[in-house]
Amino acid sequence: MAVPITIDGYFLVLTFLISLGIQGCGFAIAYTLQFDKITDFTGSLNFFTIGIVTLFIHFAWDPHYFYARNVLASTFLMLWSFRLGGFLLFRVLKTGSDNRFDEMRSQFFKFMGFWVFQLLWAWTVSMPVTFINSPYISAPEHGGGNAPFGSASDIIGIIFFVVGFLFEAISDVQKYRFKSQKPPKEAVNDKGLWGWSRHPNYWGEIVLHWGIWLVTIQPAFTNRVSNRGQSALLAGVVGPLFITLLLFFVSGLPTAEKPVQKRYYLLQYGPKSVEGHPWANYQDYLRSTSLFWPIPPAIYRLLPNWVKTTILLDFPMFQFNAEKDGSEAIAEERKKNQS
Repeated sequence: MAVPITIDGYFLVLTFLISLGIQGCGFAIAYTLQFDKITDFTGSLNFFTIGIVTLFIHFAWDPHYFYARNVLASTFLMLWSFRLGGFLLFRVLKTGSDNRFDEMRSQFFKFMGFWVFQLLWAWTVSMPVTFINSPYISAPEHGGGNAPFGSASDIIGIIFFVVGFLFEAISDVQKYRFKSQKPPKEAVNDKGLWGWSRHPNYWGEIVLHWGIWLVTIQPAFTNRVSNRGQSALLAGVVGPLFITLLLFFVSGLPTAEKPVQKRYYLLQYGPKSVEGHPWANYQDYLRSTSLFWPIPPAIYRLLPNWVKTTILLDFPMFQFNAEKDGSEAIAEERKKNQS
């Protein structure tokens, strides 16, 4: 039975409409009820829906297109989104609210901007799975085809996904347990994977998405897929690239590094300082623990600073400079306390 192309041959319009529908409904509910417990959940639901719809849409027309590579890549995407969405929903239900939205929840366009960005995030990052399941890649009558499963890129992709998935899942649980114990403000989460990387969850998420892309690309190196299909599969790299750039330069490390260092500095030198040496202790953690790559502290501590700030990606933009930024941070904190 021939595979009809209902919207477009790469499913880009289809998946965009799916994303628009899910995020549009999520925004309508969240803004109307001033309710932020579903924000992260709808992002994960978006990924899961794209994975399952694009996988089974071909199978419903012809079981011959139910290839192992398509099943595995789609399952990886759905497994990751199900785990992450479940964890984030559980966490926000336990905490009661998400303070990221305190300043935008009641502002229509600002709050909508978050949902638009989440739409683009889900649509873009899922592109490797969208492409591999599309007619132009998987349907022979439209220039697609199937490559034997088990290539080097398949195996490496599976390893990347499994390792990244475990890192993200385990580090999420470790951080949640640390915070649920209500530790002192000056306490540092340096146990488990957090003692090897300051952001093992981000490392895991980035690595697993590169793994999904690697699982999908083998048909691009065979003559079983048209030239345009080969190009599309390789262009799917936009998915892992997007999540990498997002976590490094937008919503991940920029919000989780310098501001946190500033907080520990103020705990020692600010107007509401606490006993002990929180900034000195945190500086020791910074010297011992890699920003991103999981590295044993005993090894990381011995590395020269230029290696850390270049090869290991601990760029100056992520660092709070006490000499340069300290006085300004203290002044801002005093002003905030007086208002």
